[in-house]
Amino acid sequence: MSTAFVLGINMSVAGIFALAFAIVAATNRTARGAWWLALGYGMGIVYIGLEFLLTQQVDPTPVGIGIFLVFLLALSFALIGGALHYRVVPPWIAMAAIWVLTILAVPVIFSLPYGSSPRLTLYQMPYFAMQSLFALIIVRSGRRQPLDLLLIALQLLAALIYLVKPLIAAAVGTASAPQGYMASTYAAISQSGSVVALMAIALVLLLVMMRDTTAEIVARSETDPLSSVLNRRGFEQHAGMALLRRGETAVLIAADLDNFKAINDSFGHAAGDGVIAHFAAMMVEAAPADAIVGRIGGEEFAVLLPDALLSDGRIYAERVRTAFAAAKLPVLGIDRSFTASFGVAQRGPKDSLFDLLRRADAALYRAKASGRNQVRVALGEMPASAPSAAGAA
Repeated sequence: MSTAFVLGINMSVAGIFALAFAIVAATNRTARGAWWLALGYGMGIVYIGLEFLLTQQVDPTPVGIGIFLVFLLALSFALIGGALHYRVVPPWIAMAAIWVLTILAVPVIFSLPYGSSPRLTLYQMPYFAMQSLFALIIVRSGRRQPLDLLLIALQLLAALIYLVKPLIAAAVGTASAPQGYMASTYAAISQSGSVVALMAIALVLLLVMMRDTTAEIVARSETDPLSSVLNRRGFEQHAGMALLRRGETAVLIAADLDNFKAINDSFGHAAGDGVIAHFAAMMVEAAPADAIVGRIGGEEFAVLLPDALLSDGRIYAERVRTAFAAAKLPVLGIDRSFTASFGVAQRGPKDSLFDLLRRADAALYRAKASGRNQVRVALGEMPASAPSAAGAA
């Protein structure tokens, strides 16, 4: 297989993936970094075009330097795109250092004999550094799903290929001049390795973007836009899974804003929305990291505390109740405080999420019936239609 044929494949592959990332960026605004990845693969087309142009040059140095720097630019754009997608600040200082050292090294590299080991080693080092940075970006993101681990491995493999290329050149030999590069065995091997790495990394990146986009769509479908906590569907899904996964010990807190209709009637629906958002933020802030918080109705909320006891649930509810009752909301044009009522239930041996919600609602009903702005706990099974003081604390 000739090097020209392999380069043609590389150019086609780079073009396909540049177009693919551009389409992802144009059709999905949440696909962070896709435009940069499209630009990076697009620069790959320029790089290959310069490789074809090199064979026609009397003085190969200007085009050779262009090839060297354009490929580094392609890697830089891809690195920025990857960092943005993984929500990691691009390593601007490290990238700038690579570029400064590379530009300073250009006169040295292109003054060394063509095909010599020192020249090949210095030539590949910026690529090795930039590719290694990409792997580091993914590590820093903290994501450890299978696709992320695969992408880290591919980035490190691609970086290793750059280090191995001088050894390959020493083993199979290189052309005597840059214009003869495409006719050399080394070029065929080098470019074949590049196309495999190019395709593998791009495919995994596309899969990562599809995975993350799907996850964001699911998250939006399960999130209440007003309060930014889970909606009823999302709460039931996540709380149900937590109960299956974490065992029998769990506490559920049901909460309801007191006299909410009066808030809307007196201050308007915008103010009422602000009160809901403020209350939800307080519930999230007071909750432990593994808590599941949801808005399950207009002014009704539920919080599941996995691996918690009834006393933990009551302490949490009292903390939120006290803080909310003491809060003022002048920013919403409401210079007064509001209250909420809470019901707390601990999961029994055979309780489903529905059973737990029903018992917490029964305790909440007793808090409302007792004057509101209170916390009541369900100490045992008790029908909501027949509350009794024996079932409340």
